[in-house]
Amino acid sequence: MTTWRDLLPGTEPLAFEALALGVELRQREAYDPSRWEARAVVPVTPRLLAQRQDDLQLVARPLVRGAREAWIKADAAWDTVRRSTGRFDPAHVRWFAELHALAQALRTTGPFAASGDTVALDTVDSPLLWPHLAGAAGLGIPIVSMHPQQSVRLGVEAVARVALEAAGGGALRVSADLEIDGHRVDAAHARAIGTSGLFAYELDRDPVPLVLAAVELPAPLPSLIGRAAVEVPAADAGEFVGEVYPRLARRAPLSVGAGVPPPPPARPTLTVEVSYLDDDAVAYTLEWAYPGGFRAAYDGGDGPERDPRAEAQIGERFETAWMAASDLPVAGRAKLRDADAAVFAARVLPAVDVLDEVRVRTRGTRPAFRELRGDPTLRITAVESLDRDWLDLGIVVTIDGRLIPFGMLFSALSRGRTRIKLSDGAWFSLAHPALQRLRDLLEEAATLDEWETGPRLPRTHLALWAEFEDLADQSEAAVEWRGLARALRDVADVPAVPTPPGFRAELRPYQREGLSWLALLHAHRLGGILADDMGLGKTLQLLALIAHTRARGDGRPWLVVAPTSVLPTWRDEAARFAPDLRVTVVEATAVRRDRTIAEIAGDNDVVVASYGVVRADAGEFAVPHWSGVVLDEAQFVKNPATRIHRAIAALTTDAVFAATGTPIENGLDDLWALLALTAPGLFPSIRQFREDYTRAIEQLPTDAPTELAAHAASAHRERMLERLRRRVRPFLLRRTKDVVASDLPPKQEQEIAVSLGPAHQEVYDRVLQRERQKVLGLLDDLDRQRFIVFRSLTLLRMLALAPGLVDERDAHLGSAKLDVLLERLVEVAAEGHRALVFSQFTSFLDMAAERLDAAGLAYAHLDGSTARRGEVVAGFREGEAPVFLISLKAGGFGLTLTEAEYVFVLDPWWNPAAEAQAVDRAHRIGQDKSVFVYRLIAAGTIEEKVLALQRRKAALFDAVIDDGEAFAAALDADDIRGLLGP
Repeated sequence: MTTWRDLLPGTEPLAFEALALGVELRQREAYDPSRWEARAVVPVTPRLLAQRQDDLQLVARPLVRGAREAWIKADAAWDTVRRSTGRFDPAHVRWFAELHALAQALRTTGPFAASGDTVALDTVDSPLLWPHLAGAAGLGIPIVSMHPQQSVRLGVEAVARVALEAAGGGALRVSADLEIDGHRVDAAHARAIGTSGLFAYELDRDPVPLVLAAVELPAPLPSLIGRAAVEVPAADAGEFVGEVYPRLARRAPLSVGAGVPPPPPARPTLTVEVSYLDDDAVAYTLEWAYPGGFRAAYDGGDGPERDPRAEAQIGERFETAWMAASDLPVAGRAKLRDADAAVFAARVLPAVDVLDEVRVRTRGTRPAFRELRGDPTLRITAVESLDRDWLDLGIVVTIDGRLIPFGMLFSALSRGRTRIKLSDGAWFSLAHPALQRLRDLLEEAATLDEWETGPRLPRTHLALWAEFEDLADQSEAAVEWRGLARALRDVADVPAVPTPPGFRAELRPYQREGLSWLALLHAHRLGGILADDMGLGKTLQLLALIAHTRARGDGRPWLVVAPTSVLPTWRDEAARFAPDLRVTVVEATAVRRDRTIAEIAGDNDVVVASYGVVRADAGEFAVPHWSGVVLDEAQFVKNPATRIHRAIAALTTDAVFAATGTPIENGLDDLWALLALTAPGLFPSIRQFREDYTRAIEQLPTDAPTELAAHAASAHRERMLERLRRRVRPFLLRRTKDVVASDLPPKQEQEIAVSLGPAHQEVYDRVLQRERQKVLGLLDDLDRQRFIVFRSLTLLRMLALAPGLVDERDAHLGSAKLDVLLERLVEVAAEGHRALVFSQFTSFLDMAAERLDAAGLAYAHLDGSTARRGEVVAGFREGEAPVFLISLKAGGFGLTLTEAEYVFVLDPWWNPAAEAQAVDRAHRIGQDKSVFVYRLIAAGTIEEKVLALQRRKAALFDAVIDDGEAFAAALDADDIRGLLGP
């Protein structure tokens, strides 16, 4: 126990009572048949030991110091020592407790049990006994004899061998050869302690000396110690040498005397027992055969007579040769059939039969297996199917002149087999690169449709047919389809289509390529995705396509589905570039005046409708057979679970074309949704698409648990990404401004007409009538009333933007112009571009900021209240946000923002020079990219009149509103009447 005296150095240590381990050799009394009571167990003395040496037992117990310094038993029982507190050194107590646990827990069965106060040492089988006994000296625990006529010590080193010597006349003698500390020990005067040590004694010595020593005793040494030698008669010596002697040599160290042959080699032989069965099957068993007749299973684990090192050496050579010959797995025993049996007999057995220490033994008659080694020749055909949207495939494979049944080949490939055996015993490997590639193509084709009559491809899978064609030595396809497949591999190879007659636009080279691509697809009843970057004229190319089909005599109508805000653009662009086309816009059911969609389509070349109208009246839109369907801003149908997606899919049409600069916004599922409409059958199942492409491409390799797995995932991702590109390439055309920069003017400008919502339009029309009456009455004295006139015009301009700017009670009506702006800004940001947004009204810019916040789109904001103008501008220029909201007053001068490529003008300005100055924040010296300017015009409002006025009298706007001269003198009463007129 620790007390306060132990806390400081130099304090006297506690005095503990000493302990020693007492050891004693005991013997049970000789058997006397006249006595019925149990025989007593007594300590061995020289006299008793001289009489007999059987029934011996080695015991131990704790001892304490007696009055005369002798070691005595006293009360030092095992339990007394373990439960003492403060009497004995805790380290000594722990040592005795551990020895007791070893003696009780891990022991062999002895001839008789020890008494309650002792433990039997000679039955302990744990090798931990010996380091434990050796550690006693270091703790100051002596090991002493409990009897005055015995002495005891621990031996330092011991050797135990099985001795073989000639006994004369051809007989042999087997015994234990023992040494302790360099001195020979008579095995008859020793006893084993488990299998990890022994004790020895001597006769005719007083006291009887006992020596305990650690030594490994593999079988049969424990049974040879304590007895005389075992005799092997001359008649049995041959059998012993042939069968037992080799096994003894593998189990224990040997001491071989004169006249005894040396032990045979202990290395095994690997035997391959092969049985050819009647049904062309082969069974085999692998076994290790050791000298002496000992056999072990090939994969049966360890054993005392086995040589793991030799087995590993032989097994490595064997499996290397096996795996070099085939891909069959190595097993201890197996039964092989068909092609597996053929490859085993033809390749594996010859490869392993020549190895040293391997023996092949066969039973039965080997079947007439024959390998076809020639390169496979593939002939693939594609012909029109009864289903006009599919092509039937014919696949013929020939090897060494043998025609391979396709059904058998396809079944084997689809099940992942590695070889095929034909009915006459001929077989061939499926590992040939051509067959492996055929397997991959068939697997992909099979996912497109449940094959009933044989393999087939949808017409949309042009790229997959091209890969079949590249693989085949011979290929035949429907002439029309083959030409289409080849043409669509590269847009540059598409046959050129001239600009349609009467089309009033000079198409740029890339736009002519787009028209040719669209026309080729449409001519073959195929659709596609026109994914040109924003501002490259997707609408113009599609209008040219429609005019092209009309010029070729296709009188069926086209359907254009677009967001409500874009409907006027289609009407105006068609009127501007293709005035011969009859175009009608269906904005709502009420506009039809009791006419059906089929009736409207019959009277027009192009029907333009919003996504909402098509969704609401899907049944009516599904009636006409449209020559083609155009989906403008096609990201509106990126969700296949929506009603509008289902409504588009239900339309009757030859082809669907999607126009969007962002075919992928949130993930690959967006692309699948568009292709499901434009190229149905290319990827028919969203589940399979996600399994094959989405999971592989969108999962980062760094998510893999190991570096090796990450490398494999990265390689698989690249393979699937390239496959997806090949499949999609014929149906997706995308050009960026960078690609066509040399073809573009320095600045492109476009007006976007934005239709107001019905409630918004109603509020605007009511206020317009009121302000018109007031202003028109003031025009006779314009110079005096100009500020009142200006206020009314400004009120109408703000109302055209958003009713909430004029009256907060109308804020719930929203702003159609902000809806359109947000759509465009999301697209611009998704493409990695940047934009400037200008407005004269800071309150409208605040509304735009709220919408951007809700959409999670970062922006910078600059108006007259901005305190740190330089920091805001620098932040935008350094790339902190893709959008910069700027008021005319704050940003109309003194800024260079060439980082932006897009400019959005939210409201037309009276002075076109001021508008041009704002645009030039991005379009000026230092800009190396084309600039795209979009003016958002509220349809049916004063903004249209302002725009017309700009075109008609650009010279009128010599003064700037902000200089205090709201209207220059050049703005006369006639101009204002035009602004407010019907």
